[in-house]
Amino acid sequence: MMPRIFLSPSTQEWNPYVTEGQNEELVMNRLADAMEPYLRSTGISYVRNDPERNVAGAIADSNAGSFDVHFALHSNAAPQQFSGMLRGIDIYYAPRSYDSETLATITANNLKQIYPLPDDVTARPTASLGEVLRTKAVAVLAEIGYHDNVEDAVWLQSNLEQIAGNLVMSLADYFGIPFIEATPAVPGTVSTDGSRLNLRSYPSLSGRIIRQIPDGMQLLLYGETDGWYVTQYDGQTGYVSGEFIRRG
Repeated sequence: MMPRIFLSPSTQEWNPYVTEGQNEELVMNRLADAMEPYLRSTGISYVRNDPERNVAGAIADSNAGSFDVHFALHSNAAPQQFSGMLRGIDIYYAPRSYDSETLATITANNLKQIYPLPDDVTARPTASLGEVLRTKAVAVLAEIGYHDNVEDAVWLQSNLEQIAGNLVMSLADYFGIPFIEATPAVPGTVSTDGSRLNLRSYPSLSGRIIRQIPDGMQLLLYGETDGWYVTQYDGQTGYVSGEFIRRG
């Protein structure tokens, strides 16, 4: 099976940004929107949380499904006495989960490459965040900058596309699959002279066969890596060899 995540941007519309007219829910949902094309191209299936539900609802919805990762998106705010003074990114993980810590560490290390203050990007354990501790899936919660700090708020809103790609790259690293830049989906047709085409879990002849696709089947191709296409068939996402695909 290809990876499947529960993507959970903040529902905290009451948390205003220092930049006029913005709030945490709005900006984090814009970030999640920007992640979607990268997720599709890379072959990671996703379900978004319901913005009308609170954190408990997001946890319940995540636990009601079958997901490999619960990925929560937030931005931070300093205590009142330090309001506007703090900067940085914290990626929170479950302290007794090797997989959670691994994902948080990968995410932090990749964000260091694009955040203006790389020394202030940290993977941290949490003893209190429900979206990390109460989910069945491996979970992390990303606090991406301080929205009460002008520099962080401006950086975040000006770089949503770059941050989105960086986060999906971290997920691809964690799952051990190639990261593929977001591209528009294009149509393709299976062309095998009558045989079936294997849909695989990895872009290689050694990748496990997930499904077999009939000759002549029309598909949408979401991304390409080393001669393999990411596509979906019969509710499953995987890779097909470009040798047997006619584009257009």
